Amino acid sequence: MTPPRPRFAIVDILRGLALLGMVIYHLFWDLAFLRFFPVDVGYDPGWVAFARSLLTTFLLLVGVGLVLAHGNGIRWPAFWRRLGLLVAAALAITVVTVLAFPESYVFFGILHAIALFSLLALPFLRAPLWLVIATAAIVTVLPMVYADPLYDERIWSWIGLWVVPPPANDLVGVFPWFGIVLVGVILARMVLASPLAARLAAIKADNPLTKAFATAGRWSLVIYLLHQPILLAVLFPMAMWLKPEVEFRNAEFLASCQSTCLAGGTSAEQCVTYCQCGLEGVEKNDLWNAVYSGMVSAAEQALLDEQNRQCSAVIYPELDETP
Repeated sequence: MTPPRPRFAIVDILRGLALLGMVIYHLFWDLAFLRFFPVDVGYDPGWVAFARSLLTTFLLLVGVGLVLAHGNGIRWPAFWRRLGLLVAAALAITVVTVLAFPESYVFFGILHAIALFSLLALPFLRAPLWLVIATAAIVTVLPMVYADPLYDERIWSWIGLWVVPPPANDLVGVFPWFGIVLVGVILARMVLASPLAARLAAIKADNPLTKAFATAGRWSLVIYLLHQPILLAVLFPMAMWLKPEVEFRNAEFLASCQSTCLAGGTSAEQCVTYCQCGLEGVEKNDLWNAVYSGMVSAAEQALLDEQNRQCSAVIYPELDETP
C-alpha cells in the first residue's frame, strides 16, 4: 500500500473555513424558511453567490485532497472506506429530505456529487496534465453553451445540462461542477511539483483559531450531517413559540396593500390607515386563505366587499352612509 503524503494543515484550515460559511448559509436559510429572516436566501443573488463560492471551495478541496491522498498511488482500502461513508451519508440525506421536503428532496446534492466525482477523478490523478486541463475546461464551459430540456427531467438532471432544473433543495450537476474538482487536481499537482509545496507544508495550525478550523476540516462529514439537525432543534421550538410567520404574513399583506393603494392615487397616510383596517378585517373574519389562494366563496366575497366599504369609509368619511 502506498503511504499518503504528509497532511497539509492549510487544506484542513480552508475546509474548516468553508464549513463555517456553510453553517452561516444554512442558518440564514433556516431563518428565512421559518420566517425569522425576510430575504429568500435560496434566490437572493448575494446569497446565491455566497453559496456558489462555498460549493466551489469544497469541490476544489476535494480535488486537492484526492491528489494528496492518492496521487502517488491509490490507497484502495482508504478510498473505498471513505467512498462508502459518503454514499451512506448521501442516502441518509435523500431519505430525510424525502420525508421533510417531498416536492424538493435532495436526490443528487453535494455528498452524492462528491462520491461520484471522487470515482471519476481517479484516472486524472496521474494522467498527463494537459489532458486534465482540457477536460476541466470542457466540463466547466459546456453548460454555458449547451443545454437541453431532456436534462430538466429529474432522472437526467444530475448530469447538469438542464434548461430549467427540477425542484431540489440541493442539486450539483456533473457539468460544470466536476470541472471544479479537476481544477483542484490541477492546482494540487502543480503546487506539489513546485517549491511552493514546502512553504505550504510548513504552515501549521499552531493557535486556538487555526486549530479549531483544522479540527473542523478533519471532521467535515460529521459536521455536515449534524449541523442542520442541531440548528433546527433550536430554531423550530423558537418558531413555534414566537410565531414569526404571523408577523411576516402581516407585513407582507400591509406592503402589498399599501403599494396598490398608493398606485391608485391615495395619500400615504390614508393608505396606512386603510390597509391597517383591512388587515384587522382579514384577521377578524379569518380570510387569509381567500387572500392568498384567490379561491373565494360567495360568503367570503361578501365579507371582503363589506370590509372594503368599512375601510374606505374610515379614510373617506363622506362615503359612510350610516345615518
